[in-house]
Amino acid sequence: MAQAVNERGLRIAAARREDAALIVSFIRQLAEYERLSDSVRVTEAMVEAALFGPRPAAEALLAYWDGQPVGFAVFFTNYSTFLGKPGLYLEDLFVVPEARWRGIGKALLRYLAKLCGERGYARLEWAVLDWNEPAIEFYKRLGAVPMSDWTVFRLTGDALAELANRK
Repeated sequence: MAQAVNERGLRIAAARREDAALIVSFIRQLAEYERLSDSVRVTEAMVEAALFGPRPAAEALLAYWDGQPVGFAVFFTNYSTFLGKPGLYLEDLFVVPEARWRGIGKALLRYLAKLCGERGYARLEWAVLDWNEPAIEFYKRLGAVPMSDWTVFRLTGDALAELANRK
C-alpha cells in the first residue's frame, strides 16, 4: 500500500485490526448522514473478519487531523473485462462534518488514485446517492464523470436466496 500521507495536520494511513471499532463508528455515522441507519448490521467482529481475516474482502484507510480520527475510506479490487485490468471500487468515503472543507476527502481520493497507479489499475469507481448534491459537485470538481448510462442492480435477502436455490 502507498506510504502514509502526512501534510498540514493531516495523516492518512492503512487501517489495522485494532481500528475495527473506529471503522464501525464511521460506518454508522455515514449511514446516519445517508438516512440509512436502519440498514446497518455490521459489527466490529464482521469488520475484523472482512478487512483483516485470512482472505480480506476489502481494505480501509483512516484520516487523522491533528491526531484525531476524522474520516475513512473502504475499498476493494474489481475487474474490467473490457480493459483487461483491475480497478478499485470505493465502497465508502466519509469525513466527519466538523472536519469537512479541509481537503480530507480529496486527500483520501488522491491516495486511492496513487494506489491505482502503483498497482497498475485502470480506474477508480464509486456510487453516490442521487440526492447528495454536495458530494456530486465535489466529485465533478475532481474530474469524475457520472456513469448515467448505467443502472445499478442488487440482489439481497430472500431474492438472493431464491435465485441461488432456483433450478
